[in-house]
Amino acid sequence: MLTESVTSTTTPQQTPQDVRPWPALFALVLGFFMILVDLTIVTVATPTIIGELDASVNEVVWVSSAYMLAYAVPVLITGRLGDRFGSKYLYLIGLSVFTLASLWCGLTSTIEMLIVARVVQGLGASMMTPQTMAIITRIFPAAERGKAMAVWGATAGVAMVVGPILGGVLTDGLGWEWIFFVNIPVGIVGFVLAWRLVPALSTHEHSFDWLGVALSGVGLFLLAFGIQEGHDKNWAPWIIAMIVGGIVMLGLFVLWQARNRREPLVPLGLFKDRNFSVSNVAITVMGGVGASMGYPLMLYAQAVRGDSPTEAALLLFPMAIMSIILARTVGNLTDRLHPRLIMGFGFAASFVGMFSLLLQLDPGTAVWRLWISMVIIGIGNAFIWAPTAATATRNLPMQLAGAGSGVYNATRQVGSVMGSAAIAVIMDSRLATLLPGAAAHGDAGADKIPDAHVASLFSQAMSDALWLPTGLFIVGFVAVLFYEAPKHAGYGGAPAAAAASASH
Repeated sequence: MLTESVTSTTTPQQTPQDVRPWPALFALVLGFFMILVDLTIVTVATPTIIGELDASVNEVVWVSSAYMLAYAVPVLITGRLGDRFGSKYLYLIGLSVFTLASLWCGLTSTIEMLIVARVVQGLGASMMTPQTMAIITRIFPAAERGKAMAVWGATAGVAMVVGPILGGVLTDGLGWEWIFFVNIPVGIVGFVLAWRLVPALSTHEHSFDWLGVALSGVGLFLLAFGIQEGHDKNWAPWIIAMIVGGIVMLGLFVLWQARNRREPLVPLGLFKDRNFSVSNVAITVMGGVGASMGYPLMLYAQAVRGDSPTEAALLLFPMAIMSIILARTVGNLTDRLHPRLIMGFGFAASFVGMFSLLLQLDPGTAVWRLWISMVIIGIGNAFIWAPTAATATRNLPMQLAGAGSGVYNATRQVGSVMGSAAIAVIMDSRLATLLPGAAAHGDAGADKIPDAHVASLFSQAMSDALWLPTGLFIVGFVAVLFYEAPKHAGYGGAPAAAAASASH
């Protein structure tokens, strides 16, 4: 094992022969899967939480948004903290915080306290995520990193669709509290495995850009809060001011990163690598899709079809199955085919599936037709999540592994925050237009809508909302056309020397 020591930031560390990368990977994947499941697990339990905690729809949406914000903002610096104090130890601390906060979430009796507990949960998740990606980048040789990142990326894709399914089963069988209690045994097992199997890698000296953290955090909060609350507050002047203020703060953040001569939170030089830049666009899109598509689909299933939470969540089952089935195949292709081909196919297939889904969202649609659309989306997603993760960091020098993974995960979370806020606004506005008198009933989705005409209009509102993830897939497709061939041994017959160039 490598001993924990402070080294120069200019010298990448070599992994010793006794490190077993694959067992370490699977230990990390367990915790990573758990925190990503919690991004979407609340979606299907929304009607139950509304009833039992006497909450409004907007407050329940904040249960997810608060987690995403607390996850997104610190993740920019927790990658650096892992580089400085040890990725393994920061991962274990984050896992402990997340597990204890899950217990807190399940024991809460008010919506306000649940939101606060979710903030703490998000902080724990933000400590864990960049460490997983940084450790994988450092312990796997370049020729095998594609397969390892394929497992990591596939975990993200599967978790985004397993979350609602697991949430439905637990809500139906044991109660909404168990969507959080289930994390406790998983967290304990994950802690033991990570302690035993994950190596303690060498560290690098870092200075910390606290001004950058403040600017990005305030900017994201103002922007997300303004977007999510905008329709509910009739786009009051103070809401517009918050949105503008958020944009200004984020602009100042970028300016400060360019002017910071010490060690900026986001080294803009990372974006000189075209594949890193394109991957960040692609994963932002996927974060927005993952956070947005579940709400209209789950509300349609429960309010229009009369499905139980479990039945509604099972609409996503084909997506999860396809991601699992194709994970190994896509992992092998990631090291052999041009990323433009892999991700281009993925986004094109996902667009076709989502477009066909929104066209079929009406009260009389047979389940098997919806499942066909979900199968197509699942196939497309399998060709996006894993290859994007592998391509993002492939060319980065080892000493920037923490910073690169932090930026990558932060952009995914920013996409999730914006996607969640945007879908809430779109659903509210479409319901207000099509069903102004029934918007409150339709929002909750706790009971099947008895009137056929109202159910049809509600379906149309949810279908219209799905244009958001459909459009995002188009953005992702255009972005991945700009990928270039990665520089590593084994790709397309590239010479072995190319592997060395990956660390500049």
